[in-house]
Amino acid sequence: MKQKPTLNFFQIWNMCFGFLGIQIGFSLQNANVSRIFQTLGADTDNLAVYWVAAPLTGLIVQPIIGYMSDRTWNRFGRRRPYFTVGAVLATLALLVMPNSPALWFAVGMLWILDASINISMEPFRAFVGDMLPERQRTAAFSMQTFFIGIGAVFGSALPWIVTNWFGVSNVAEAGGIPDSLKVAFYVGGGVFLCAVMWTVFRTREYSPEELAAFDAARPEAHVHVDSEPRPASRYRNGGILTALVGAVGWYLISSLGLDKQLYIMAGAFIAFGLLQLLVSYLQNAGHTSNGVYEVVHDLFHMPRVMRQLAVVQFFSWFALFCMWVYGVPAVTSHHYGTSDPTSVAYNDGADWLGLLFGAYNGVAALAAIAIPFLAHRLGCRWCHALNVSIGGLCLLSFYFIDDPKMLVVPMIGIGIAWASILSLPYALLSSNLPSNKMGVYMGIFNFFIVIPQVTVAGVLGPVLKAFFDSETIFALVIGGVLMIVSGLATLFVDKAAEPAL
Repeated sequence: MKQKPTLNFFQIWNMCFGFLGIQIGFSLQNANVSRIFQTLGADTDNLAVYWVAAPLTGLIVQPIIGYMSDRTWNRFGRRRPYFTVGAVLATLALLVMPNSPALWFAVGMLWILDASINISMEPFRAFVGDMLPERQRTAAFSMQTFFIGIGAVFGSALPWIVTNWFGVSNVAEAGGIPDSLKVAFYVGGGVFLCAVMWTVFRTREYSPEELAAFDAARPEAHVHVDSEPRPASRYRNGGILTALVGAVGWYLISSLGLDKQLYIMAGAFIAFGLLQLLVSYLQNAGHTSNGVYEVVHDLFHMPRVMRQLAVVQFFSWFALFCMWVYGVPAVTSHHYGTSDPTSVAYNDGADWLGLLFGAYNGVAALAAIAIPFLAHRLGCRWCHALNVSIGGLCLLSFYFIDDPKMLVVPMIGIGIAWASILSLPYALLSSNLPSNKMGVYMGIFNFFIVIPQVTVAGVLGPVLKAFFDSETIFALVIGGVLMIVSGLATLFVDKAAEPAL
């Protein structure tokens, strides 16, 4: 049986380098899109609704790209063609986003930008599973995290750097985007493209035949065997029930005058119900050799470990989206005492949050170096549980800290948690997936990043309004609690899921 050869440090470095650019784009998006929306007139109560475009795009794009890349093989490779297309599209979107003339246009550009980033990002996870033996994957995902950290420090701090080092104004007239933000997006777009193309030109890929031979040498406990196809009647019944729940919810929201953000949740139920009905029809008609049917089949036949990790992902990413979506309004209102996006205090607070995001990503880059060693001693499960619990406590502390300068301290713990979230669940998952479905399962795994963001978009705004008088700092408190829950859920993942040494 042929085993995958061990790659050296620089080969892994080249494989992961593209994530430097991807994270620069992602960080510019996360730290500044709410700022752009508010500048163009968005109400803080509706921020999560505008953000929902991004996760819905990822929900659709990632499994499609994973499915397609699993079935791609040509002279350009298997995953690398998707790296290239995504990088070009994301760069163009970064150039356009800060020039949005109106709120509706900015929301549309967020959709395009997030789709493009996902096209590049999704195959990178599968790339590690394709190219490395299990014993090296924790180190490789940590290397990706290192580049994510470095890229995020640069991307998050770019507007502050442009303002404070180069004297570009960070304040614009009402309804205008500051010049500093425009320049930051332009620079970020250029670096995004260059970094991804480095990986494209400096790596090679194994053929499908080589990957099949490597699969034969894997530990038996890590080989996933598909169950029998789910009966069409179960898809039909499940689809009817799910769509009905969504329709009843939609009616109640409308008739009772409930918060309109809840329509997002009702719509998600209806859409998933209709998807199951479509799959039931396709199965009855014998049309099962297509992406729609196969992705949904794989969703309902996930490996046991993937189902367990889905719970871990849900709670940890819910916490992260609380911070990303509500971070700017929470810090500017709670620590700077203003919600006016045209004020100097607001923009100073937004810039400081950008630096704080850079700080936790810088910590994540350093933590990524230590995580493989700690995971080797404690195991991936215990290591991850410890890391995200620390992050949850630190996110909770935002409520109790008055001096915004002291927010640097909890960012250390959040950085440790972020490094862990980006590496250890993927190391556990990739060791329990078949190579011929590595891409599609990594894409499906993204559902459990998207679902919490949709939940944040549909539920958190009404919760803050109903129970916390719309004080956005409590979004960070809720996030901290759920990150600790994520750590506890990690301990319920099967011990046999640990990567082979």
